Amino acid sequence: MSLYIDSASRLHHDLDKNLVVTCPHCQAVAHITANAVPRFEDLQLYRPKQVGLVYLCDACHAPIFLRFTVRVYAAARIELSPQFSEVERAREKFSFTYVPEDVELLFREALTCFSQGAFNAFASMCRRSAQAMFADLGEAGKLRLFDELNAVRELANIAPELFSKMKNVLFGAELDARSSLALLEGYEAGVLLEVVKDLVYEAYVRKGKLQQALMVRRFFLDETGTHVAPFVSAS
Repeated sequence: MSLYIDSASRLHHDLDKNLVVTCPHCQAVAHITANAVPRFEDLQLYRPKQVGLVYLCDACHAPIFLRFTVRVYAAARIELSPQFSEVERAREKFSFTYVPEDVELLFREALTCFSQGAFNAFASMCRRSAQAMFADLGEAGKLRLFDELNAVRELANIAPELFSKMKNVLFGAELDARSSLALLEGYEAGVLLEVVKDLVYEAYVRKGKLQQALMVRRFFLDETGTHVAPFVSAS
């Protein structure tokens, strides 16, 4: 794939019409269009290792800033790597209905860290979120979540090395500095994010939604005078 800036400061991108991101402003998954390109002469003079380009979101027309690594400084063109990093990421979303307040507070901060690209701070906040969940759910709940983590590993076919990192982040001994400081790259943090979302959902949201649905069913049956057996154990 060819991506370069020519001597007239024009950007050439083979896949320009297919460039899609999640807009950090309107949250839409939308095509983006190049809007501002650095001057060729300035780049040749200073030769930075990375180049910033400004795009516009086709959905809301807000500016989106992408950073590209320079591959080659040639006489008439500057070749860029097709991979880019988003200077401003879209906010990660999660429905916190049914989630306890202390768990919600910590996991919200974890999502903020992820959106800012602070992946190891994100891992630390995931660990604190997990500890808050264990304190709330007790030892039986902790073991249940560990079993769920293993089930997710099989469902998603997570690589052993990455699974070991996630297990140490979430279930490592509290005073084990090595497991506390398991360093994550962007992709690894993304996998951890989806796994923790699944664990929080299984621990709280799924149960809450089911209980709410059953309460609504019972309410309408009571309104019609139909007798129903209790669906929650008295114990």
